Amino acid sequence: MTFDESFRTAFGVVILVGVATIVLVSARVPAPWSAAFAVARGVVQLAVISFILSGVIQSPWLVAAALTVMFTVAASTSAHRLGSLRARFIPVAACMGAGVLAAGIVVFATGAIAFTPRYILAIGGIVIGNAMTIATLSGRRFVELVNDRWEEVEGWLALGARPRQATADQVRRAISAALVPTVDQTKTTGLVTLPGAFVGAIFGGVSPLEAGRFQIVVLAAIVGAGALVAVGLTAWLAPVRVRPDRL
Repeated sequence: MTFDESFRTAFGVVILVGVATIVLVSARVPAPWSAAFAVARGVVQLAVISFILSGVIQSPWLVAAALTVMFTVAASTSAHRLGSLRARFIPVAACMGAGVLAAGIVVFATGAIAFTPRYILAIGGIVIGNAMTIATLSGRRFVELVNDRWEEVEGWLALGARPRQATADQVRRAISAALVPTVDQTKTTGLVTLPGAFVGAIFGGVSPLEAGRFQIVVLAAIVGAGALVAVGLTAWLAPVRVRPDRL
């Protein structure tokens, strides 16, 4: 990348972040600087990871270490969003791990994507990131629904229902809500959005047909892992005996 390209990139990013910040400040949104901080953090992290991956991407052991770090950070982030990190980390990590592992086994065991360090890192990173989002959405939505409809849950408990039975409807609603973004993204791929993996593959010199094949495998992996994460996590959280705190 030339100096001119770097400057133009930085200039464009600064303008976009500035617009977002001004809009948020004008709307008096809480923590209006969070978007700017998030972009700044993303810039630093991407710079570091780009440098590291240049030496990691050919080594299976280093790829495994990189994915372990990604997964730990993702599970910790999602668990923190659901309340106490100590209380939520194990459920989140277990459900995310099951979803990501199942998706990875299917993708590589069937030969849909070649089992190489490069593709393992790419698929793993994408699926882990989306699994984190779905874990956060399903967990938060479940807690919100139980809290908002606590009188109904308490009524079922008073009638003798088991804790898991008393929150069955909230579980179903939370799973459905958590999967909406993923389902919508998958349905509109190619019509409304061009996913990053697809565009990146084309920019890397891959034919559009091959890029499309790679992208549909990625989307299917995300859907499969996401369903397992949402169902598993809400089932883990379902037995509620006391009204949960608002997140």
